[in-house]
Amino acid sequence: MATVRYSTVSHRYPGSDRMAVDGLDLDIADGEFVVLVGPSGCGKSTSLRMLAGLESVESGGIAIDAVDVTALPPRARDVAMVFQNYALYPNMTVAGNMGFALRNAGMSKSDTEVRVREAARMLELEDLLDRKPGRLSGGQRQRVAMGRAIVRQPKVFCMDEPLSNLDAKLRVSTRAQIAGLQRRLGTTTVYVTHDQVEAMTMGDRVVVLRDGKLQQVAAPRELYEDPVNAFVAGFIGSPGMNLIEAPVVDDGAALGALRIPLPASAIGQDRVLVGVRPESWALVGPSDHDALHVTVDLVEELGAESFVYGVDPTADWSSRTGKIVVRVDRKSAVALGEQLHLRPISEEVYFFSAISEQRWRR
Repeated sequence: MATVRYSTVSHRYPGSDRMAVDGLDLDIADGEFVVLVGPSGCGKSTSLRMLAGLESVESGGIAIDAVDVTALPPRARDVAMVFQNYALYPNMTVAGNMGFALRNAGMSKSDTEVRVREAARMLELEDLLDRKPGRLSGGQRQRVAMGRAIVRQPKVFCMDEPLSNLDAKLRVSTRAQIAGLQRRLGTTTVYVTHDQVEAMTMGDRVVVLRDGKLQQVAAPRELYEDPVNAFVAGFIGSPGMNLIEAPVVDDGAALGALRIPLPASAIGQDRVLVGVRPESWALVGPSDHDALHVTVDLVEELGAESFVYGVDPTADWSSRTGKIVVRVDRKSAVALGEQLHLRPISEEVYFFSAISEQRWRR
């Protein structure tokens, strides 16, 4: 186990006019499971590869257990990498793939076998040790790749989107296995994913990146309930938060007939971004004039609940996605073309600057 520190770390790829990672400062505690998440091109995989020594550091430094590893080669860092594409040797058995690095490092055959069998037992691979990768399912291959990292007993696990090649159902079960395994081993883990649901369900803390810059790092619930800016608010959550740019009228955000009082910190603005999560809308009656009126043009049925998407082409406000998303429980039937009358739960409304997108707090 180990601590990890990124100290103002930056990286730029040759020929690029912008930083892939720009001044990343991040401390990771001993035994912590930290997930790096963000859209494609945000710098999450580059940050991970710099930790593993697979990419150079242009400026700043990286330390593992307070030892500067910035200039060390990958083999000297005691980091194990799990890749997206499994990278198994097709001519070797499962046992051969898992023990290859140990034998290469000079470990005896008997000690290697003990380590491999311990890892296989954790990963439920004991009955597959004599098979070759071509006879394994995608989920089994990913577990073999995990086992190959586990047997090394490294200070840090680096996992680069290891579940992206699996189908949706298998991803759910495998991410639970990985999270449970990490808790049992207690090994410091840095995990990269583009899937914010995966990030929220696995990490002790989640690091949100955008255009190479750290936006926010926090526990999953804090990230959801207390986003620092509009990007984090819209990225975290499925579906994401409704972000509605609205004019300010009489110290309130004007969404059609609906007026939402602004916090004192936002008064004086011409326009603001109003944030409302899909579950934070209340359905009111058509006679309630102080409401937002939208027409339903899409209904996503999920069984226990539905997500309803509505529009108002005549509005003087605009949603970042072009639609208003509302979560509706299964007891409420909503039809296409129906008009919904909405009012946000007042204590669950967020306000952001329409210019900087930083949060206005109450």
